[in-house]
Amino acid sequence: MEKVKGQFAIYSRKSKFTGKGESIGNQIELCRQYLCTHYGESYGENAYVYEDEGFSGGNLDRPQFKKMMQEAKKKRFTAIVCYRLDRISRNIGDFANLIEELNEMHISFISIKEQFDTSSPMGRAMMYIASVFSQLERETIAERIRDNMHELSKSGRWLGGTTPTGYKSQSIKTLTEEGKVKKAYQLRIIPEEAKLVRLIYETFMETGSLTQTETYLIQNGYKTKYNRLFSRFAIKAILTNPVYMTADMEAYDYLKKKKVDLFAEKEEFNGQFGIMAYNRTLQKPGKAHEMREMDEWIVAVGKHEGLIPGSMWVKVQKQLDRNKSKNYRKPRSNVALMSGLLYCSECGDYMRPKLSGRFNQEGEQIYSYLCTMKEKSRMKCCGMNNPNGNLLDQMVLEEIKKITENKDELAIQLNQYKKLLDEGRQESEADILRLNEDILRLDEEISGLVTSLKKAGGTAAEEYIVAQIEELHQRKEDISGHLERLKVSLINQELSDGEAELVKRTLSSFSSTLDTMDVEQKRMAVRAFIKRAVWDGKNIHLYFLGSKEPSGESSK
Repeated sequence: MEKVKGQFAIYSRKSKFTGKGESIGNQIELCRQYLCTHYGESYGENAYVYEDEGFSGGNLDRPQFKKMMQEAKKKRFTAIVCYRLDRISRNIGDFANLIEELNEMHISFISIKEQFDTSSPMGRAMMYIASVFSQLERETIAERIRDNMHELSKSGRWLGGTTPTGYKSQSIKTLTEEGKVKKAYQLRIIPEEAKLVRLIYETFMETGSLTQTETYLIQNGYKTKYNRLFSRFAIKAILTNPVYMTADMEAYDYLKKKKVDLFAEKEEFNGQFGIMAYNRTLQKPGKAHEMREMDEWIVAVGKHEGLIPGSMWVKVQKQLDRNKSKNYRKPRSNVALMSGLLYCSECGDYMRPKLSGRFNQEGEQIYSYLCTMKEKSRMKCCGMNNPNGNLLDQMVLEEIKKITENKDELAIQLNQYKKLLDEGRQESEADILRLNEDILRLDEEISGLVTSLKKAGGTAAEEYIVAQIEELHQRKEDISGHLERLKVSLINQELSDGEAELVKRTLSSFSSTLDTMDVEQKRMAVRAFIKRAVWDGKNIHLYFLGSKEPSGESSK
């Protein structure tokens, strides 16, 4: 074997999908020993080390691997050493491209377990062959998981997780032919919640609208199982969940038409039980779950009672599809200055601008501010009057004008504004990083428990493992919700140094240039001072940045 000369890099990885395998430390030590034996102690001791722990070999999207490749382009080393081929990748396409890229940079690749070295033609050929088998193993594992899902679907049982509204999860014990007690989970109806689910379907069928269904539920005081007001998102989740559909002939025809992977005979669609659908979501660590296309679903007839006839469920899906085709994104108001800052004192909800088709004497479009709770509930939960938006925004500008004429106060406000933005952004970024790490950790724990569940089927440990999975899943859902709210908050806090300087220049000449400013400049000026405003029906109360009490009050 031709000796590689120069600096070496050691790469190690441990998969997140299993607790087995060589540890990161052992991989690095074995690579060092190999270098010491074949090239000399100095090469082993001085090798650069790159470690990725908790990452799959399914792709190359790993932080330390990316860093290694960046430094490879800078010619920091002349060869990469790893313990085993699949520590780099199990994907033949990724691996082939990697070897080509390394060859172009004249960097060798050495796998000590398989004794492959790309500095020789035979080593390159053997490595390609080995990578083919590595990918085959990966695809075989994926196929085995899908086969296991098919087997689980035969039972029609509930596999854990957050139970849908209308049901609870109940443990069922059965006796196997070998005399062992086997536990499984099935859904059982919660009468009051089931009644609410039926009401949601009936209301949507009557109105044909998610918005009108939302309004009806809010007006009549209905809340989710977590005691929150219903949103259009929560309503749609119930309307599209096949768990509520009774397994009858209408359901069978619809599912066959949609080409789902149907794991049930036609005779089973006799109207006695509900539908159980597996593989509905694509779960990505740190990201919101994506809904799969229906032809990827694995569907069986469950052991639970369906709440909605197949014909109604199918009609609801068709109506949702029709609504989707008519949907369009409403243009944002480019007139209102207090959008996102104004709140209702009666119910605490956000007040949004509502444009009219009329214009005032100055040629400005007339608009008002409308409480969103008042709008959703059709005035049943809130009766706040709508302030004239043009007059309200003008009063706010006059308040800011008074401050900007005082240069000392202006400097204080600007410094306070920048400080709050920086502190808030840093805190949010740290929280987002921490929550993403928490979600990754929970995904690893859930994956490990799912693997354990397959081995523990029919044993006393099965019930305990399912309960753990359900608890971890709920924790993940809670964290994901918090994470999304933080991301929205961070977007609202974003302000580049260039924008901050623009705000400073704008406000410094605010008094003299107010009449010549465009809407966007005025909006920036408002956000440089106001963190929140509250309308009480007669007056607007302004909360300036850095203050706890209203710093200004104007009457309409």
